[in-house]
Amino acid sequence: MPEESVDECKPLLTKGMKESKRLKFPNKSLLLAAFATCIGGTFQCGYNISVINAPTMHVQAFINRTWSDRYQANISENALTLLWSTIVSIFTLGGLLGVTIGGTLSVKLGRKGTLLSNNLFSLTAALLMGLSSSVGLFEFLIIGRFLIGINAGIGLCVEPMFLGEISPTAFRGALGSGTSIFLTVGILSGQVMGLNEVLGEEQFWPYLLSTTCIPAILQLLILPWFPESPRYLLIDKGDEEGCKNALRQLHGLDDCDSSLEDIQKEKSNLEGFQAKKPWELFADRSLRWQLLTIIVINMAQQLNGVNAMYFYADYVFLQSGIPLDKTPYATVGTGACECFTALTCGLLIECLGRKVLITGGYILMSICCIFFTLTLAFQNVSPVFPYLSVACVFAFVLSFGLGPGGVTNILNNELFTQTARPAAFVIAGTVNWLSFFLVGLLFPFIVIGLQHYCFLVFFVVCSSVAIYILLVVPETKNKTFVEIQNEFKSSEKASTSEGSGTTLLSTCL
Repeated sequence: MPEESVDECKPLLTKGMKESKRLKFPNKSLLLAAFATCIGGTFQCGYNISVINAPTMHVQAFINRTWSDRYQANISENALTLLWSTIVSIFTLGGLLGVTIGGTLSVKLGRKGTLLSNNLFSLTAALLMGLSSSVGLFEFLIIGRFLIGINAGIGLCVEPMFLGEISPTAFRGALGSGTSIFLTVGILSGQVMGLNEVLGEEQFWPYLLSTTCIPAILQLLILPWFPESPRYLLIDKGDEEGCKNALRQLHGLDDCDSSLEDIQKEKSNLEGFQAKKPWELFADRSLRWQLLTIIVINMAQQLNGVNAMYFYADYVFLQSGIPLDKTPYATVGTGACECFTALTCGLLIECLGRKVLITGGYILMSICCIFFTLTLAFQNVSPVFPYLSVACVFAFVLSFGLGPGGVTNILNNELFTQTARPAAFVIAGTVNWLSFFLVGLLFPFIVIGLQHYCFLVFFVVCSSVAIYILLVVPETKNKTFVEIQNEFKSSEKASTSEGSGTTLLSTCL
């Protein structure tokens, strides 16, 4: 190469080296904002999913005592079971309500404003559950769990939206995986706090349930120091100066211009459009594949068998020789595995991409379903099979955390532009919470009917979703929201022009 050409390339190479160096690590303000968002969002949800398991016997004893003092008679076994199941499951109904109002609140109050206001539900729930024992009202537990469910629903709806909107394109996947990382950390924290060595003793259960106020207080102390979503400020509110200031704080002075240009392009594409309502998305044919995709992946996240695997975990741990009083520690081990894979997913997602991780996760889960069914079927044939079952439990949980658990919420965020995103999260969250509720309701009957062969049903779910994602969902890594929308449009045009069979399929959907 001539010396002149080399000299001309030097400034470009230097510039490229500087940019790659700058993109190695996000701005500290951005990381702190993401931490504050997640600690009061999905961490809360995960914590309250798992923390209720440890004090089961203690809360039931409290209900029995309260009932006896109130009515001078012992509560019947059926009534006790009904009250306990209500305390546990009303969390999902609260979550369903929370997710339906989360999208609307995120438009009215802003993403940050909604997250901060959401802590009111958490603090009230902590107060009610903490006081329930001293005032002798188990009804406070039901109300508290319902309120904390609303908090979880709003958090799961708004948190990934906020994270996706404050992140630069290059870090959107990594920061978006914070949703699943903090969810799994929350689950693990709830399991650890419920151990006898921490707050698992009978006299401590009201304090255990009221600790949900701690992440709420942390968010209220940290998040107000950070700005509202730059995209919300410019596209929804038309506040260009506020958007610039937010970008400077979150992205730094060097990157704020390119981020502003990206947001302005999206704004120009959405000129004249108002924020859509959930039912309007169903009528919009240009969004049908995106909408179908989030419905499929959110149903699959609850119907893929991970809840069933946790259900069988205690059984296989006992079969492998782990004493009954030590099984909670083995369960904590599964939670730690899921935390590890969620963190791994966050590190790999910008390298491997969303599609590889979520498809690979579902394929590995499909394989685990087959092996787990076989090991359970031959449980009494050889002492080796119980240990193989334990290996399948951990492999399944690892596969879920690495793929579906980490990527689903990121895709919910990336497949839609600003005007459709809040409504899309309402639909995705509604599908997710309804599926969660149905699994809790129907799973015991499925286990009774099919026993360990129920994992063949989950094999069909996991393999079908893997095929769907391979065929329909494009890779979204390092693409702006506008580019992702254009890719869906171009894919639809290509499928429509491929002949009558494909045209019929497009028309049906």
